[in-house]
Amino acid sequence: MLQRLAHPYLLLLATAFIWGANAVAGKLAVGHISPMVLTLFRWVGASLILLPFALPHLRREAGALRRFAPYFVALGFVGFTCFNALFYLALGYTSAINAMIIQASMPLIVFVGMFLAFRTSVTPVQVFGFMLTLVGVLLVASHGHLETILALELNRGDAMMLLAVAIFGGYTILLSRKPRVHWLNSIFLLCIGGVLGSLPLLAWEISAGASMMPDPRGLGVLTFTIVFPSIVSQALYIRGVEMIGANRANIFVNTTPVFGAMLAVLVLDEPFHAYHLMALAFVLGGILLAERGKRPQDAIPAES
Repeated sequence: MLQRLAHPYLLLLATAFIWGANAVAGKLAVGHISPMVLTLFRWVGASLILLPFALPHLRREAGALRRFAPYFVALGFVGFTCFNALFYLALGYTSAINAMIIQASMPLIVFVGMFLAFRTSVTPVQVFGFMLTLVGVLLVASHGHLETILALELNRGDAMMLLAVAIFGGYTILLSRKPRVHWLNSIFLLCIGGVLGSLPLLAWEISAGASMMPDPRGLGVLTFTIVFPSIVSQALYIRGVEMIGANRANIFVNTTPVFGAMLAVLVLDEPFHAYHLMALAFVLGGILLAERGKRPQDAIPAES
């Protein structure tokens, strides 16, 4: 029974489900906890929970971490603070469904960035697959009316989400070249970067008179984001990658917008339009095609 529960497919599907639920939680937080308060408290809570588990590894790798800590903290600011702050701000202006489908364009950003930065080899099938993904994202961003893209009339929340995806794509590209240290050390230092980066943003939010401490619902959302998206999903994803490799693991994580859309309809009663279905088909179909088009040597070794 335990072996079945530890199957990599289940671990990775659970990861995708949690990431999809995070968009719904962010939408539920609107009006109950302000974005920068949520961002700061999320990473403070995750850091405090991780510290006792990471401490033995922090001591063991102290020499290497003294050199690499600034790198991880800077990455945490980019990937944890900037992305999540924009993500929660965007959900104040757009639907969770839109946010999830736009977020699914992340592999396209990483694909282009890796090629430009490191001249990573590509195949024609990959290019075609990511072009399909781009069509899906444009369908969502334009709400099914591509002429709004040409007129540069994007919903504010969708534009924020596109910027957030670009930032996290850059974070992912930099993370692919990170020093090899224990995964708990990596996550803990990234969380510290998230905390430090959130402080000036919270100060700005307070000065603008927009800060809001959590009410009971806000506390519930905060607790969920600390435990599940910040810690549990990271552990499940790393273990899944260790078991079947990053190349195959990414295919399962690409089901995130499917879970997110389903939860948004069930929990938030958000309308599901025909263009959402078309966009999901383009995004997921394009990514699956791109994954199948990878050369065997493109697989990324799992982190220890």
